[in-house]
Amino acid sequence: MARQVDVVIIGAGSAGLSAMSEVRKKTDNFILVNQGPYGTSCARVACMPTKALIEAARACHGRHFLKYLGVQGTESLTIDRPRILAHVRRLRDGFTSGMINSTAKLGDKLITGPARFIDPGTIEVAGRIYQTAKTVIATGSRSIVPSAWYRLGNRVITTEEIFELTDLPDTMAVIGLGPAGLEMAQALARLGVKVTGVEQGATVGGLSDPEVAAGMVEILREEMEIHIGMTAEVEATAEGLTVISGAEKVRVAKVLATMGRRPNLEDLGLENLGLQSDAGGRLPHDPATMQLGDLPVFIAGDANGDRPLLHEAIDEGRIAGFNAARDQVARFRRRTPLAITFGEPDIVTVGQRYEEISNLADCVIGNHDFSSQSRARMSNSNQGLVRIYARRSDGLVLGAEMAIPAAEHVGHLLALAIQQKATINELLRLPFYHPVIEEGIQAALRGLSKQTDQGKVSDTELLLCGSHVEDCLS
Repeated sequence: MARQVDVVIIGAGSAGLSAMSEVRKKTDNFILVNQGPYGTSCARVACMPTKALIEAARACHGRHFLKYLGVQGTESLTIDRPRILAHVRRLRDGFTSGMINSTAKLGDKLITGPARFIDPGTIEVAGRIYQTAKTVIATGSRSIVPSAWYRLGNRVITTEEIFELTDLPDTMAVIGLGPAGLEMAQALARLGVKVTGVEQGATVGGLSDPEVAAGMVEILREEMEIHIGMTAEVEATAEGLTVISGAEKVRVAKVLATMGRRPNLEDLGLENLGLQSDAGGRLPHDPATMQLGDLPVFIAGDANGDRPLLHEAIDEGRIAGFNAARDQVARFRRRTPLAITFGEPDIVTVGQRYEEISNLADCVIGNHDFSSQSRARMSNSNQGLVRIYARRSDGLVLGAEMAIPAAEHVGHLLALAIQQKATINELLRLPFYHPVIEEGIQAALRGLSKQTDQGKVSDTELLLCGSHVEDCLS
C-alpha cells in the first residue's frame, strides 16, 4: 500500500536540508530520501575540508616570509603532510557530525535508498511506493572524470577521495583550474607537492575578466607549472602516470581531476515526467521559483547546475521547500551573485561579471593594481588586480572581478553595495580608513568617477551638504 505524504525531498545535502526546514513549517507529513553518504558535500568533500587544507598550507608557506623579518632557522622547518591530513580529517569529521545528527532524529521521515519517479505524484524508493503532492529534487552533483581515466584506478582521484589519503605524493597534476582545482593546486604546492596544473579554458578560478585572469596566472606560476588553454591526456607508465598537455609531458604519481561537476539526475525516472537533461546534465527551471515547468516538482542546489555554491544551495533549497509546502508558487528575488576562490590572493567575482558587461556601450571600468598598495606591502601580499564595472550614465556599480589580498572581505562589501544599488559617488562618500586593503577599492572607484557622464567630482565636493542636507549636522 502506498504511503501518502505532502512532500518528498530527494537528497539530504545542504539544499535538501534547507528545503526540509521550510517544509516542516507548514507540514509534518513529509519524507527525506537519501542515497549515499550523509553529512552534505560541503562538509565532507568540498568547502570545509578544502578551506582547512588551505589554511594549513598558508601557515606552512608563511615560513618563507619570516626570514625577511629577522626570524632565523626557517630553512630547517619541515612539513608533516600525514599529520596535516589527519588534522583536516578531524575538522571535517566535526563539521559532518552535526549535519548527520540533524537527519538521524527524523525517524520514519528519513528513508535511505534510491528514488525514482513513476509519475509526477508517485515515487518509488527501494521498492516502496509514495504518493506525494510535491517533490523537491536536491540530489547534488559529482566530479566529472573522463571514462577512459577509470582504468587508471586510484592514481586518478577527485575531491571526493583526496581527503581520505594518509599522505600526499611528491608529484601531482591538477586537471581543471576552476575554483576547486585552483584552491587545491595552490594548497598542494605549498605543502611541498610538485604540482602541474592544466586548464582547458582561457582563464582560471572562475574569472571572466582577461586582465585579472592573466595577472593571477603569473602569480600562480611562481609556485607551480601551469598550462592554460590546453587539454590533458593521461597515460599509465611503469613509473606512474604521464600527463600530456600540448607538446609538454610530465610524470606524476597521481592526478587530481577537478574538471567541474555534473548534477546527479540519472536513474530518477525523469523521462516519466517528460523531462530530459541537456548535454551538461542540467534541467531547465525557473530560478525565481525552482519549479520545473508547470510540474509539482522543484529542483535546488547543485542538482540544477545553476549556481553550485553553498549559500546559493541553501537559498534555493529554502525557495523550493517554501513553494513545495504551499498551494501557490511564489517568486523570489535572488541575492547579488558572489563567488570566492580562496587562496593567495583570493579571487572574487561579484554582481555582473566582465563577460556580461564587456559589450555594453554604457559601461566603464575602474582598475587598481595592488603591487604598490601600502597595507598589502606590509604583509608581503602586494599582488593582484581589481576591476570594478559601473554604468557611465548614472554611475551605478554593476559588478567586479578581482584577484587581490583579502578579497573575500572586499567582495562582501561590494556585494552589499551592488544589492543596495549604490553608485560610485555614494560609495566614495563613505569612510575609508588608512592603511587598509579597502583603500585599493577607493582608488578604483576614483578612477571610475572620472569616466562617468557626471564628470569628475572631488572627495571634498562629495561631502558638501547641497543635496545631502540630511548628512550635515546643521
